[in-house]
Amino acid sequence: MTTAYDFSAKTLDGQDQPLADYKGKAMLVVNTASKCGFTPQYTGLEKLWETYKDQGLVVLGFPCDQFGHQEPGDADEIRNFCSLNYDVSFPLYEKVEVNGGSAHPLWKWLKKEKPGLLGMESIKWNFTKFLIDKNGRVVKRYAPTDTPEKIEKDLASVL
Repeated sequence: MTTAYDFSAKTLDGQDQPLADYKGKAMLVVNTASKCGFTPQYTGLEKLWETYKDQGLVVLGFPCDQFGHQEPGDADEIRNFCSLNYDVSFPLYEKVEVNGGSAHPLWKWLKKEKPGLLGMESIKWNFTKFLIDKNGRVVKRYAPTDTPEKIEKDLASVL
């Protein structure tokens, strides 16, 4: 059986990181963007990370430029934006595609594990979120409009 731990991704610094490094932790995987109406969710995501990291939660941000060209920057611009505007300290990865033939393998798997509305295997916008339990299995998918504060009530089931 495939789990989230079978994948790897490049950090914003260009280092390959196996998600197996997070084995035994719950993960909240999010496709992010710096110029999106949902960008202020970075504040709530950072709060979740700070509040629950010692209990085994890791928030993983995957910048994506597939929706309205809302993440045009390079790795340095993304890092600076997130740090200066939202004080983000949770792990951020290189910009990825989440839909189409060039979608990152992790995102292909996430969409297959928890399809969206009407079973559609696509991401409809930035800040779609997937909650993964400590065994690397996807337990829930959240719409871009679902705030980190709303997700917080589901964390007890995976921590």
